[in-house]
Amino acid sequence: MMIVSEAYKAAGLEFNKHAVAITMFGSKMDKVAIDGKWLARFPMFDWIGGRTSELSAVGLLPAALQGADIQAMLDGAAAIDIATRNKETAKNPAALLALMWHHATHGKGEKDMVVLPYKDRLLLFSRYLQQLVMESLGKRLDLDGKRVDQGINVFGNKGSTDQHAYVQQLRDGVNNFFLTFIRVLKDGGSKLEVEPHATAGDFLQGFLLGTRTALFENDRQSMTISIQEVSPRTVGVLIALFERAVGYYGTLVNVNAYHQPGVEAGKKAAATILETQGKVLTALSATPQTAEDIAKKTGSIDSAETVFHILEHLSTNGRIKATSAAPTKDPATATFSIA
Repeated sequence: MMIVSEAYKAAGLEFNKHAVAITMFGSKMDKVAIDGKWLARFPMFDWIGGRTSELSAVGLLPAALQGADIQAMLDGAAAIDIATRNKETAKNPAALLALMWHHATHGKGEKDMVVLPYKDRLLLFSRYLQQLVMESLGKRLDLDGKRVDQGINVFGNKGSTDQHAYVQQLRDGVNNFFLTFIRVLKDGGSKLEVEPHATAGDFLQGFLLGTRTALFENDRQSMTISIQEVSPRTVGVLIALFERAVGYYGTLVNVNAYHQPGVEAGKKAAATILETQGKVLTALSATPQTAEDIAKKTGSIDSAETVFHILEHLSTNGRIKATSAAPTKDPATATFSIA
């Protein structure tokens, strides 16, 4: 935000006249927005995690600014809410999806999930699912405190163009995955027949069904989700469907799908690195020193390698001086001093 604000200033614009805040009431950002007299503040709840924020103000405001019908998105998600309250499993799509994941992975994450949406407009969907599924289910401990090392790896891209990057291995390589095809019935675009009786949309359908058949023939498991078209409503449906399936699966394997201790650990580790950087800068002088010398001074001798990486970064960006040896050629003898 500070960098963007600086860019506005450089362009002769007043940042506050273009800025809104999506945050919790009383947060630091909220106070900045009030003090800076920003255009507006949109509230969010502190229990909404990033991966489940698509259908909150966090995701809906950017969607609205791009012209998306956010009410239709919410209507689609609401329809899934109704469906996932059905206690008859065969009529509960999210429960079915979670059970399929459990069956494919034996409830232990033994196989990866490959997501292949056959529509360019769903290009980012598999990347979104990486965060939703992996951050929610990747847990070391279960709800009873037992070590379980749970989770499902997710990767993918769109079919059919991008599938060529990995379909060869999917069919003939290690059988350590299951596929989720997303099939869109409505073609859109040109109705031109690029071959007799076949449009570009027909080819895309052919690639999907053909790929699925070729994989099935080689004992690869898959499931197919079909939607009428890519619209705000169906996007809302898909988001809510996978969110609810993640919740069900978390219950099946007895983990908390709604916290992220690993992410918090990463944030704390990053804060420690920045704290070390401050000590490193204080320890530097006009006299050239090695990373190990500085690590000893700062009490970071157990992480001399980390100190070197900090020094290398600072010198590359001209904030300090690498005074002898190219750092990347000989880290042990490279020396650094204040610029």
